[in-house]
This record gives sequence, structure tokens and C-alpha cells, in this order.
Amino acid sequence: MDGEWRDDRVLLGGDARQRFYDSRGYGRPVDDGGLALAPVEAAHLLSRGDLDTVDGEGFDRFLATHGDTLGIRFLVYSDLRERGFYLSPARAGWVDDADPEIDLVVHPRGTGPPEGQVEYRLRVVGERTSIRADSLGDRVLSVVDEEGEVTYFHTDRPTLEGDSRFDPPTATGALLADRVVVWEPPRDLYETGFYGQPLGGREMDGALQLSLVEAAYLARQGALSIDGGEAAVTERGRAVEGERFDRRLAVYALLRDRAVVPKTGFKFGADFRTYAHVESIDDLGHSENLVRVLPADYVFTPRELALDVRLAGGVRKRMVFAQVDDEGAIDWLSVGRLTP
Repeated sequence: MDGEWRDDRVLLGGDARQRFYDSRGYGRPVDDGGLALAPVEAAHLLSRGDLDTVDGEGFDRFLATHGDTLGIRFLVYSDLRERGFYLSPARAGWVDDADPEIDLVVHPRGTGPPEGQVEYRLRVVGERTSIRADSLGDRVLSVVDEEGEVTYFHTDRPTLEGDSRFDPPTATGALLADRVVVWEPPRDLYETGFYGQPLGGREMDGALQLSLVEAAYLARQGALSIDGGEAAVTERGRAVEGERFDRRLAVYALLRDRAVVPKTGFKFGADFRTYAHVESIDDLGHSENLVRVLPADYVFTPRELALDVRLAGGVRKRMVFAQVDDEGAIDWLSVGRLTP
């Protein structure tokens, strides 16, 4: 069977509807009884030998001449077909909610296009494609590397909440370089609220050191007295970190306000690790999330995402990104590996 290229789709006649749509979920029926295929569907049928040519072009010429991204979309389409899924291109006439940020819609196993059910909404990119953070969430990112292997990342917009509510007792601190030291700390500040770290080690038998974000938050709450108050700590934080400090403080404050305990995530290459439930440090479980704080207009590379997600998975944590705009508003993004 041969196809005809017309208006960014491939038209087939004869018994194409019965052969390809009714039995295998390819394309969409057209009014004259024929079948319309999106380019990626035509490429897949050409690669299988089910379609001979399109306007005289075989698979190799068709793939090379119909768009720079057709090749990587074909690889993802083929991979998921081999896994037993039916797919639809996310374009008008194929799906009801066509979205320029989505390339393919995957139907649940055992269903096809007529049922209209959706298992995954896919965006397809190559490993060197930049990806805006605000374009992710509620979709699967399908990354094709330079050898044609496909890696899938599920992205979502989570809500981070916990039950670690704690009213910090008042304390007095001193600003030293890039931290604040409380020389005579209330024991509960560390042992129950999990603020800071003992200056001499893990045992709470002396001074307590606070990070600048912890100190700024406590000063804002009226729980930490320090020369110059919150302004002095914030000024020092900006001197040390630049504008990044304000973003980190906004995220830290929101997490604490939501009864989540954030602690440094430096050893994991993140800004924070978080605990949803803390009763005391003597009975402290594992942290659940790694949080990286980003500006709202941040642009990822797929390699960067792969590194973050791999590291988080290796330590049994979820990778979460906090996008902070100029007004301090925060959007959350989680990214994890997916095996369809």
C-alpha cells in the first residue's frame, strides 16, 4: 500500500481503515472512507513494511525529509508500540486536548484511540534540547540520547506538607561569618524542632550553630534575638550567596510553615533534604525529598535532570524542584524515572 502526502498528513485509501485503524489504532478515519496518518504513524508503518511508500519515498527518505524532530519522535513511538501500547499524536483531529507542549498521547494497555483514555502525555526531546522548568508537570518527558536509547521521566506538580509543627523557644545568637551560633540554646530547639547542629558534634551539650536561612527564619518568627535582627542575617546571606539566598529563604519558610522540616542537602548536591514527620532527633527517620531551589524561568538540560534524578533515586528520595519568582511565589516540580 502507498500513501499520499497532503497537508502535513499521509492519506491512505482502500481498506486502510480496517487494516490500520480498526485493528491496530493507527491514524484517524476521513470522510471518504480512507485513513489519515500523522507523520510519525506513517514512519512507523513504513519501517515495518506495512506501508510501501509515501509519494514514492521509502522509510529512509521519509524520515530524513519530514522535519528535524520526526526521527526522535519515531524512536519513542516505536519503543512504546513494542511495549504493547497504542499511541496517538497530540495534534488536532487526533486528540481533543491538543497541546503544543505534548507530542504523543499513550493509551492504557488494552485500550486504543476510540476509547479516548490517556495513560501518559509525552513530550519528546533529544538529550541536548533545553527544557523550561515551567513547561513540565503532569506529563512524561521522553529523552532520546545520542545512541537512540529512550529514558522516561514522570513530572508532576506536588504539594509538600508535613505534621512537624513546633513553636520554637526564644534564643539569643551571634552572627559569625556564614552562620549563627547560639551559645546557650534551649535543648528543644535542636532535639525537637531540629533546628541547627550542635557546634561540637551530634550531642546537644553546648552551643548550637544555625545556617543563615534557619537563623533568618527564626528571627522573622521572633524566636531569635541577634544584633541587627533578621535584616542583619539576610544581608549576610545575600553577601554570601547573592540573590539565591532570598529564593532559598522563601522555600525554607514555606516548608516550615507547612510543617515540613528542611535541612541542608549539600551532601546530595541539593539545597535541602526534607522530613515530613519529626518528633525528636532520637527517633528520626529518613528524609523523603531532595529539593533544589531554582528561579522561575530556569531552563534544564536533560543531562542535568538525569543526574539529579539518578542521585535522588540512589538514596531513596524524590527529586523536587522549587521554582521561585521575583515576588517569592513558589511552584513545585517533582521528577522521577518511569518505566512504562
